[in-house]
Amino acid sequence: MQVKICGLNDPRAVMAAVEGGADFVGVVFFPKSPRVVTPERAAELLAPVPARIRRVGLLVDPTDALLERVLTRVRLDLLQVHGNETPARIERIRRDWGVPVMKAMGVGAARDLDNALAFAETADRLLFDAKPPKGADRPGGLALAFDWSLMAGRKWPIPWMLAGGLNARNVRAAIRASGARAVDVSSGVERAPGVKDPAKIKRFIRAAKGG
Repeated sequence: MQVKICGLNDPRAVMAAVEGGADFVGVVFFPKSPRVVTPERAAELLAPVPARIRRVGLLVDPTDALLERVLTRVRLDLLQVHGNETPARIERIRRDWGVPVMKAMGVGAARDLDNALAFAETADRLLFDAKPPKGADRPGGLALAFDWSLMAGRKWPIPWMLAGGLNARNVRAAIRASGARAVDVSSGVERAPGVKDPAKIKRFIRAAKGG
C-alpha cells in the first residue's frame, strides 16, 4: 500500500510524513488553497526528503509560465494536475517538461469513471477524488468522500490513487471497498484547514499500511 501526504507546508509535517513511511509527499501551488506554498518555500520543505520518497506538486490548469516558475525552482518527481486539463494538454506537459503527470478526476457517479479512460492514454497516473460541490472555489482538499464501491472491480491500465475524505478511521474501509493500492490524504490529517498534525499524519500512514 502506497501513501501520499498532500498539502504539506511546514517542516514538522514533512518530517512526520518521512518518518511515518509515506511514499509520496505533496505541496500545493494553487493560490486559493489554505495549503498553498511558493516554489521557493516548496524547495526548502522538500530538500530533506529522501530520494526514495516521490515529491509531488499540485497545480490547477497550470500555464507554461507557472510550470517554468515551479520546475526551475524545485525538483519534483510528479505533477498532479487538478483542473480542467485535457488529455492533449497533459501530453504536452509531459513532453515539454519531462515530468510524469498524475491527473486528478472528480467522481460523483460511475460515468465520471468512464470519462477518466481518455486520460489513461496520456497521463502516468490517475487520482480519483470526490467531485466538489457546486460553487466551490477549489477542486480538492474539501474533506468530502465519494462512493468508494464505484471503484470496485475496475481495471485501469495505469496506477491510480484514491483520495477524498480519507482519515485514519476510514482509510481501511475505503481500501477494502475500492480495491485501492495507493491513497492520498490532506485535510484528513489536519487540526485546522492548512495546519497539518504530525501525529495524525503518522497515524494515517499506519492505518493505511495496516500497521
